[in-house]
Amino acid sequence: MKFRLCNIETESGASAGVIVDDKVIEIASATGRERDRDMLTLVSNWDTILPRLETIAAGSEKLGRPVDSVRLLAPITNPGAIFCTGANYSDHAAEMATRSGLPAPPDPHSLGLRSWHFMKTMHCLTGPNSSVAMHPRSNKIDWEAELAVVIGKRCRDVREEDALGVIFGYTCLNDVTARDLQNAHLQWFKGKSLDDACPLGPWIVGIEEIGDPQTLRVMLRLNGVVKQDGNTSSMIFSVAKIIASLSRGMTLEPGDVIATGTPDGVGFARTPPEFLKDGDVMEVDIERIGVLRNTVSLKG
Repeated sequence: MKFRLCNIETESGASAGVIVDDKVIEIASATGRERDRDMLTLVSNWDTILPRLETIAAGSEKLGRPVDSVRLLAPITNPGAIFCTGANYSDHAAEMATRSGLPAPPDPHSLGLRSWHFMKTMHCLTGPNSSVAMHPRSNKIDWEAELAVVIGKRCRDVREEDALGVIFGYTCLNDVTARDLQNAHLQWFKGKSLDDACPLGPWIVGIEEIGDPQTLRVMLRLNGVVKQDGNTSSMIFSVAKIIASLSRGMTLEPGDVIATGTPDGVGFARTPPEFLKDGDVMEVDIERIGVLRNTVSLKG
């Protein structure tokens, strides 16, 4: 079954939904089971949920509401972890080196390198069409459009050739980064984990609909102007390689999110550098997934 899964806002909080023909059905309302409100529970029990979901989808004309009539939240609001992969597009690695006054990095494959991992706190998650509220003490807030992977099976020591089989689906992620904090702390966690620094969504698209994850166009528009325009075929480490590397000796759980890196075109590497301002509208647009749109709002 091809599907898009989302979280919608209800009076009782976030509730998982399935989108069929631009209509969203609240799954718990259709099944009468309260536990079906939680996306993480659905991901963890997908094999038993799927037949029921197919029946629900067949009744979308009667049960569904237009997607634009509901407020979408981050498709997973409670992941166990948000893993990220740094400098995973060759052009982005080169622009980072150029901005830092360093020589262009060598071919990473020739060095036998592993993919470079760091984390964002789950508390920085926010959803589509929400404000990204950033603190004014950081005046160098940047954008990073990324393909995000949602893990579907508990796994460890996954072989590269088996890695795509542990994926539940894909979504869009914006790795919003405070460059001044990133540089001041000499590591990436703080500068990438401020409140609202991880927009995610607008929904999760199943693996059947995506097919090969290394063929997707990844774009970011700022106020309608294209700033990033890359393709996952340019990744240094493929999605499968990232999962194999990350899972080596470490267990991944259903619902874990993995951001796979950003193409070139980020703000700090531009001449002159560009950073986000109050009222800016960011749109992460990934082929076969959709558009994740957020507005910047600077806190007082």
